[in-house]
Amino acid sequence: MDVPVSEAKAQLTDLVRRAEAGEEVVLTRHGLPAVKLVPVARKLDRDAFEALVREVQASAAKTLIPGPCAARSQDFLYDDDGLPT
Repeated sequence: MDVPVSEAKAQLTDLVRRAEAGEEVVLTRHGLPAVKLVPVARKLDRDAFEALVREVQASAAKTLIPGPCAARSQDFLYDDDGLPT
């Protein structure tokens, strides 16, 4: 969304909300892009980070399907004589 700086003054709060929501907001001057509004990436504190890691691990544990044992993976690549199948 391109907005002239002169109009952005009156709707700054709305433009900031849109940028925070992920919409691309570009302020223009004389029809040329001048400034882009982007949200500031928030850093997680240690407790929030650890909670996020636990959440991802729990989600992955529910969706991952165990496969064959990697220690025996060569059995699928080679025959009994050790030659490629």
